[in-house]
Amino acid sequence: MKLILYSKQGCCLCEGLLTKLQQVKNVEFELETRDITTNSEWFDRYQYEIPVLCLVNAQQQEQELPRLSPRSPIEKLEKLLKNAA
Repeated sequence: MKLILYSKQGCCLCEGLLTKLQQVKNVEFELETRDITTNSEWFDRYQYEIPVLCLVNAQQQEQELPRLSPRSPIEKLEKLLKNAA
């Protein structure tokens, strides 16, 4: 499974989600992190929404995953990823 995390430097919510993703042990995935400040299209789309986690489907299209509370446990993130796969 391939995931894309839209974020930007200095965003504490983005850093928190990235830390949780790094702690996931029960789901295999490849993670690409995209800094929205490096692409005007990403910035325009996600500037008020980050962090945004997307699943890349078989047709190479991005599907935004539901947002989790920053306080959600890692188990809830793992369940979200398993259900999305």
